[in-house]
Amino acid sequence: MSVTDDNKLIANSNYLVVDDFPGMRGTLSMVLRNCGVNPKNIDTASNGSEAIKTLSRKKYDVVLCDFNLGDGKTGAHVLEEAKYRSLIGPSCCWIMVTAEKTTDTVMGSAESQPDAYLIKPVTEAILISRLQKIRAKKESFIEIDRAIAGRDYLQAIQLCDERAINDKANAIELLRVKCDLLTRTGQSDKARATYENVLASRDVPWAQLGLARIHMLDEDFESAAGLLEQLVDNNRSYLEAYDYLAEAHQALGQNDKAEATLERALALSPNSHVRQRAMGDLSLKTGKLDRAEKAFRKTVTLAEHSVRKSPEAYLGLAKTVSAKSNPQEALNVLEQMNKKFSGEEVRLKGKSVEGLIYHQSGNAEKAKEVAQELSSMLESSSTRIDSAAKREMAELLLATGEHEKGLALLQAEVMNNPEDKANLAAVREIFRKTGFEDQGAVLVEASRKEAMDMMNAGTLLAKEGDFAQAIDKLRSALEKMPANVRLLLNSAHIMITYMEKSGANADLINEVRRNLLTANQLAPAEQRFLLLMNRLKVLE
Repeated sequence: MSVTDDNKLIANSNYLVVDDFPGMRGTLSMVLRNCGVNPKNIDTASNGSEAIKTLSRKKYDVVLCDFNLGDGKTGAHVLEEAKYRSLIGPSCCWIMVTAEKTTDTVMGSAESQPDAYLIKPVTEAILISRLQKIRAKKESFIEIDRAIAGRDYLQAIQLCDERAINDKANAIELLRVKCDLLTRTGQSDKARATYENVLASRDVPWAQLGLARIHMLDEDFESAAGLLEQLVDNNRSYLEAYDYLAEAHQALGQNDKAEATLERALALSPNSHVRQRAMGDLSLKTGKLDRAEKAFRKTVTLAEHSVRKSPEAYLGLAKTVSAKSNPQEALNVLEQMNKKFSGEEVRLKGKSVEGLIYHQSGNAEKAKEVAQELSSMLESSSTRIDSAAKREMAELLLATGEHEKGLALLQAEVMNNPEDKANLAAVREIFRKTGFEDQGAVLVEASRKEAMDMMNAGTLLAKEGDFAQAIDKLRSALEKMPANVRLLLNSAHIMITYMEKSGANADLINEVRRNLLTANQLAPAEQRFLLLMNRLKVLE
């Protein structure tokens, strides 16, 4: 595309200018008009909420958004929500604009990953130059981004290969995107080989991070930590690397190192509510309650206007202040949570924490009453609850005399995650805390063995070619272990293989799809999901 064509494209694009000062909206609109943009193609918004409403009504080619928008959403919140709700497409150029040069603002803006970051005042020359560069890159990646948005990752990988043949200017970026897609689709061996090939010639940060992530998927946390420590030492502002390094340290049981790593990242960018919550969770786990309380309170504040805010920060804060012997304040936090969030999952988790607060404060009668309420709620609920919350519920039930139901919850948790060492250790800890250590050890081992035997039975029959009986065995196993991700994926693989050999069946296709979507809900990062979904698409 020539410069003239670029200028025509810029002039004919639709623009949204977001700034809380009328004078600045006028200034930026004037800059756009001086760049040749038709005034009819320029819309404005005065705050984050108005920007989201405007983006919901119309598609824009370019968004110029101030970072600080007064009270309410920041520019980072607006971009986060626009991406989350698919209000902007892959071809949209998002430019964050601000008058501030502070590290907090710059890093906070960078974490939301806009296409560019400009310091005011913005001139015509600067804006045109930046838009031309962004447009050129968007043009190269638009089809790839569309394939990714449509979750057709295998097609996106193929497009990366095709583009790389002629597009030398973007060859490195195409390689980075391809490696990420290979990892996502379970082709980690291919991704590993590519990362290692890149790193053989020079230290490339994204390749180091990618290789470290593969080490973590392989549970080689020592190798991952070594790579990531080198990466953050040489690239102080690479915030994503700090997050993975903290995760690797925790997996190795090095909680002090994990805390130090998160502290380094928060010193660089203190306004990430996701990272602040990670610090709160870790500090609560290690008993550093003042630090946990500070992190959770900051999380609640930072996430207030985020589309990704969740009740987990409130639950963490409630548990923290309860552990600091402030039960009434902890209950007040739960009350605030219930006003801000709805849904059965929130109510179940809140009820569990409420009971534990009463138990921790010595109010055995009230704790038992809440445990009985929770038990009744669980009997009538079909909501999927994460493992940590289930363990907490079981702890409350066991501690208040609801032994049978508590044991049943933990048994189901072991059977649904028989190979998750961290989860098994956490289950054993619940048994220890509630005085069921010996009985729990027997239950864990028996449940784990039963789960593995049931999972292997169907797989062995399929290997022998007896698909009909294998599928029956897998269905029986899923009735007992409906949240076992490995079982869900194995059953999908065997059913798909059966149909590839004997022909597609509409009912079986629907069953496989349900199993795969359940597995994806339980474990969104599970790599086999995408490969199996693509095999299913072929059958359809």
